[in-house]
Amino acid sequence: MLHILFVCTGNTCRSPMAEGLLRKLARERGVDLEVRSAGVSAIAGTSVSRHAAAILRDEGVNELTTSSQLSEALVSWADLVLTLTGGHKRHVLQYFPNAVSKTYTLKEFAEEEDGVGRDLQELDSLYASAELEISLGGEPNAADLQRIIEIRQRIPSFDISDPFGGTRDDYEIAAAEIRTALHKLLDKLEVPRF
Repeated sequence: MLHILFVCTGNTCRSPMAEGLLRKLARERGVDLEVRSAGVSAIAGTSVSRHAAAILRDEGVNELTTSSQLSEALVSWADLVLTLTGGHKRHVLQYFPNAVSKTYTLKEFAEEEDGVGRDLQELDSLYASAELEISLGGEPNAADLQRIIEIRQRIPSFDISDPFGGTRDDYEIAAAEIRTALHKLLDKLEVPRF
């Protein structure tokens, strides 16, 4: 069984919507997986935001979770860590560099193009090397830092819009982005390529 962890900021909007929607869609399509979510700045036990909860209920998702702080245990549990933005992905790689081979943004993993995929793999490796060097008290290689800048300038945005504090419409937009990416994710998971 595949274990998927969604990561956003507070674990009250985007990642709980992704968790609940993927659980429902996977069940409908007969894909066997386990899903959890966490936040890089979550306060454990916080309820899902009211708009996110309403959207999930409208989708027939009634099992709402409370927020969890991102932890080593959750990252270790996951076979696949899917973040909702590039910033969340960088956070995961900064604190859990060993997760580099299994960490992607949701859109990046769902819509991966060959050229962009190669750039992202190189970028992730460069970030992980830089973080390791810093953690050992050294300085990142200047050529690697320049290469990071070059790659980042040509990679499209894979962020899911942040509805936090917004209207129900803002949450609907984020949910639609998530839903689209989840359908593509499930298409990939149904094909034996993972």
